[in-house]
Amino acid sequence: MVFGGILGIVALICAIWVIYDVIVNNKRLSDGMKVLWIILAVIFSIITVVIYYLVGRNQNIDLFKKHRR
Repeated sequence: MVFGGILGIVALICAIWVIYDVIVNNKRLSDGMKVLWIILAVIFSIITVVIYYLVGRNQNIDLFKKHRR
């Protein structure tokens, strides 16, 4: 019972951190990518924070930005 509460608090903190970082610090991401990260943070908070920290903070990886050739 206590472990579930602690895990829930950690998940909430992780989701809030990803949402804050996407909105405030990652200005170069496209709007579509920001929405994707926010949705993933709400649904899969702890997993998303690990993936976002490793991959998402890199502005070169943007699925919705038009790339120049």
